[in-house]
Amino acid sequence: MLCAALSVPALFSLPAEAQSRAPPHSFTVSGAGFLKDGKPYQVISAEMHYVRIPRAYWRDRLRKAKAMGLNTITTYAFWNAHEPRPGVYDFSGQNDLAAFIRAAQAEGLDVILRPGPYVCAEWELGGYPSWLLKDRSLVLRSTDPKYTAAVERWMVRLGQEVKPLLLRNGGPIIAVQLENEYGAFGSDQAYLEGLEATYRRAGLADGVLFTSNQASDLAKGSLPNLPSVVNFGSGGAENAVAKLEAFRPNGVRMVGEYWAGWFDKWGEDHHETDGRKEAEELRFMMQRGYSVSLYMFHGGTTFGWMNGADSHTGADYHPDTTSYDYNAPLDEAGNPRYKYGLLASVIAEVTGKPAAPTPAASVAATFPVSSIRRSASLWRNLPEPVRAKHPLTFEELGQNYGYVLYRVSLAKGQAGALVLKGMHSYAQVYVDQKLVGTLDRRLGQETVELPRRTGPATLDILVENTGRVNYSHAIRTEQTGLTGAVTLEGAPLDDWSMFRLPMDDLSKLRMSPQPCAGPCFYEAEMTVDRPADTYLDMRGLHKGQLWLGAHNLGRFWSIGPVHTLYAPAPWMKRGANRIVFFDLTGDATDRLTTVAAPVFGKVTTKREAQ
Repeated sequence: MLCAALSVPALFSLPAEAQSRAPPHSFTVSGAGFLKDGKPYQVISAEMHYVRIPRAYWRDRLRKAKAMGLNTITTYAFWNAHEPRPGVYDFSGQNDLAAFIRAAQAEGLDVILRPGPYVCAEWELGGYPSWLLKDRSLVLRSTDPKYTAAVERWMVRLGQEVKPLLLRNGGPIIAVQLENEYGAFGSDQAYLEGLEATYRRAGLADGVLFTSNQASDLAKGSLPNLPSVVNFGSGGAENAVAKLEAFRPNGVRMVGEYWAGWFDKWGEDHHETDGRKEAEELRFMMQRGYSVSLYMFHGGTTFGWMNGADSHTGADYHPDTTSYDYNAPLDEAGNPRYKYGLLASVIAEVTGKPAAPTPAASVAATFPVSSIRRSASLWRNLPEPVRAKHPLTFEELGQNYGYVLYRVSLAKGQAGALVLKGMHSYAQVYVDQKLVGTLDRRLGQETVELPRRTGPATLDILVENTGRVNYSHAIRTEQTGLTGAVTLEGAPLDDWSMFRLPMDDLSKLRMSPQPCAGPCFYEAEMTVDRPADTYLDMRGLHKGQLWLGAHNLGRFWSIGPVHTLYAPAPWMKRGANRIVFFDLTGDATDRLTTVAAPVFGKVTTKREAQ
C-alpha cells in the first residue's frame, strides 16, 4: 500500500488531499489471531525503551531488531521522565517518544505502546513521578480521586503526542496495552474500567486495546471486553500458554512478555539465561500460532538516578543496577550476543523468510583518563537549608532524586542508639563530620550507635535515594529520605536543617586542588582521539554517581555485580572530556581507567562492601 511504501518524511510532506486518499490501515483481533489490513498477521515483537538508549543509537537498534526478523517494537511510556514536576512536561531530546515511534516506522516496524501509568520495568517507582507521594494520603494504582485526576491529566497530555501515530492516523502503533500486570497487584475491576475510560478520553484506545498479566493473575488483571495476553520467562511456556487457553478458550493467542534474560540487583549475582532454551520456546510459541513479544530485545542503560528496586513483601528491598543489559539478544552497547542468532534462526524457520546476516559488533575503545585533578568537599558546597521541626522527606522538600543532608544539634551526652525509622534508602551518619555509621535498607538497618559526646555536637545524616521500589504494594509508601521518627535513646530529635542535593547542576561546585575529606566530588579528564563506546572501570571507587560532560551515566557501588559504567560515543567529543564523580568515602585516590567490555561478578576491591 502507498503508506507502507513511503518513508515517514515523504508521507508527512504529501498534500493534505493526497493523504486523505491513502487507504487507512487496520489491525484487528480475529478469533485467536490478528488481521492487519484484512490479512492474518503474527506479531513478532520485542521490547526497547527510548529512555535507556542514547537517541543517536535509536535507528541502529531498530535496524538490528528488523534484521533479527522482528516486525514490531514494544515500549513503555515513562511518566516520571516526561512530567518531572506537576504540569511541567518534557518530550524533548532523549524523551522524544514520538520521534522514537516515527524512527521505528521508518525502519519498517510496527509499535505496541504501553502507557501505564504503572510500567514496572525496573524503573524508578515503576514510572510514577515521585511528587505523587508528597501527599501521603494519595493511593497509587487505585480509584482514589486524587490519583485518578493526576493520571487523567497525564494520559490526555500523552495522547497529544501519540494519537497522530496510531495506525488509523497513518502511524505504526497497532495496539495499546492497558495498565501493566495489574493482576500481580490487585483485583479491582473498577480501577481497570476507570483507566480504560481514561484511555478512551485521551484517544489512546482507537484500535486494539489489551491487558497483559502473568499466568496466575489473568483473572484478576483482565477485563471481559478486552483481549488478554500472558507474560512469563524461560522454562514457563507450556504451562503459561495452557493457562491462557483455559482462561480464554476462544481468545487471542499472544505472549505480551517473554523474558529473554533478567536484570541485576546491587549486591546480588549477575544474571545470564539460556539462549538455547529461549530459542526452543520461541519456536514452540510461534509454531502454535502465538504472537510474541520478547522482553527485552535490548535493555540498554538506566542512566542517571532512574533505576528502580525490587520488593515483594514491602520489608525486603533490592535496588537495581544502572546497567540494564538484561542478558538480552543485544548487549548494553547494542551488540548481538549469541542468542541473537539463535532467535533469528527460529523466526526465519517459522516464517519461511530468509534470515538476515547477524550485524557486526561495534568495536569498543579505551581512552586514557587523567589522575584526579581537583575535588570539592560536600561540606563546603552545601546550599541554603530548609528548616523544620521534624525531618521532611525528599518529596516534601520538592526533590525527586539524589541526596539530602539532614542536620540537627546534639547536646552533651552518653553513647546511645540513634534510630532512623523508615530510612529510605542508604545513609551515612556523622558526628561533627566524622563518620560513625552506615545504614543500608537492603540489610534492614535502621539503628546506629552514637559515641559519647563531651560537649555539644552536630549530627549529620546524608541520605541517598538508591531507587524507589517499582513492584508490589510497597510503591504506595516509597517516600524517600527520613520518612519516620528519628530518636536518640528513645527521645525524638527536633529542629532540623535539611540541605537539598539533587546534583542536577554541578557548575557551581567550588573545585580545589587540595585533598578532600568526607563525601567529595572529584574531577578528571578523559582524552578521546575519536569517539567510541567505552566502559569506565569503577573498581577503585566505593559508592556514588558519575557524570561524563553533561550526562549523568549512573551509579557505581563496589558491591557489584556490575563494576563498569557504559559511556556511549555520541556523548563524547574529540579531545578532553570532563568527568565528575561523587564518592561517599572521600578517599578516591585511585585513577579511573576505561575498558573495552563490561566487568561483572564478584571482584576484589580495595574497600569492603558496605
